[in-house]
Amino acid sequence: MDDISAKNIISLYQRHADIWDKLRKDQGYEKAWLDDFLALIPSEGRILDIGCGAGKPIAEYFIERHFSVTGVDASEPMISICRERFPEQRWQVADMRLLSLNEKFDGLIAWDSFFHLTRDDQRAMFAIFEKHAKPDAALMFTSGPGNGEAIGTFEGEDLYHASLAPEEYRALFDEHGFREVKMVAEDPTCAGHTIWLAQFKG
Repeated sequence: MDDISAKNIISLYQRHADIWDKLRKDQGYEKAWLDDFLALIPSEGRILDIGCGAGKPIAEYFIERHFSVTGVDASEPMISICRERFPEQRWQVADMRLLSLNEKFDGLIAWDSFFHLTRDDQRAMFAIFEKHAKPDAALMFTSGPGNGEAIGTFEGEDLYHASLAPEEYRALFDEHGFREVKMVAEDPTCAGHTIWLAQFKG
């Protein structure tokens, strides 16, 4: 599909960070899934939010429940909003595809961020998930319902999405030491999101 739109994701979120923040931060349909994720994490555990955006509503939800959040995003304006909004947490400008923090976390989440990567980059992310996961760490991310690419729009610009087939995600779980806990394709209770929840067995 359109390679240019895949390469322009970071630039798009850099240029439209404020607009995205205004549109995104007040939605709350993710709550049941976030609770399932937190149920796998020790009290006051450490969470890595990969593609954290401006910190609302996902990171905020964790912070309000006394979890420590390290957020990474390739958009510097998004990270600047996070630093102003939640100065007690850790925020870092980083491309998730190159992430190497030399730390391990109790939970890793890539909500509405992982699915902006190409399929090859998604495959490569599982080694990064593994590298940053403590034993029994929770992993949650959103994908598409099946193998393919799709182009949406945001502020009149192409917005790239991609997904592997469910069986390939499951194979990657096995390869990298994760076990599937729960998956729902196009969950009607979560704005049609396809969500994966897994736990690291390492």
